[in-house]
Order: sequence, then C-alpha cells, then structure tokens
Amino acid sequence: MAENKIEQYLIDLKYSYREVDPNFWLLDDAEHDLEGVAVMYDDPLVIIEVQVMNAPREKREEFFTKLLELNAGDMIHGAYGLDGEKVVIINTLEYETMDYSEFRAALDAISLALTQHYPILSVYREK
Repeated sequence: MAENKIEQYLIDLKYSYREVDPNFWLLDDAEHDLEGVAVMYDDPLVIIEVQVMNAPREKREEFFTKLLELNAGDMIHGAYGLDGEKVVIINTLEYETMDYSEFRAALDAISLALTQHYPILSVYREK
C-alpha cells in the first residue's frame, strides 16, 4: 500500500506531519525547515510540493529570471513553478522505484532551497 511506504519513510525521518487524506500528508516540521510541505501519492507518482510565496506584481521579469537562474544552477531536486499566482517548489518521484534515500534527498533539497533561496526571493515580496 502506498501510504505505508511513504508514511514509514516519514516516520523513519522523524518528521512532524499529519495525514490530511488518504495518500496526502502535510509536513509541519520547523526543526527540518519543512513547514507546509505537501506529500501526495497519485499513482504512479509521489508529488512533493510547497508554496514559497505569491508572485510579485512588480519587477516580475526580474523575479522570474531569478527563479529560472535558481532552477538552472542551484536546485538539486525539483524545480520552482507557478500555480496560479503562487510560487511553488515541486518534485515528483516514481513511487514504484522510490527508495528511502531518494525520498529523503528530495525533502532535503526542498528544505535547503527554502532556507537558502527565501532571503533572495523575499526582496520581491510586496510589503
């Protein structure tokens, strides 16, 4: 069962999370810089996503250029994307072949991006 593999990995990693729905977990783990990270299983994929911020109304070209530069040069796993006007980090893993190390690396990369990139991107936030 999908939720057992994913949930077991979350338990093994000692992350704070809650099951929102079957096959949907929400991490709320400030200690690991993984607050508001959604983990969803939608056969055959595991989707990991977190909202970073709203896209700015001003300096959009500069902002999106910076996102593309971060995608190309600094994202280990996953990528920045746009969901409506929300800037997200998203990563997908194939459930069948996903192992503990791959799952952990994906979450570690999101944590790293959130801590290292937010100071860079937050200058574009509307005050």
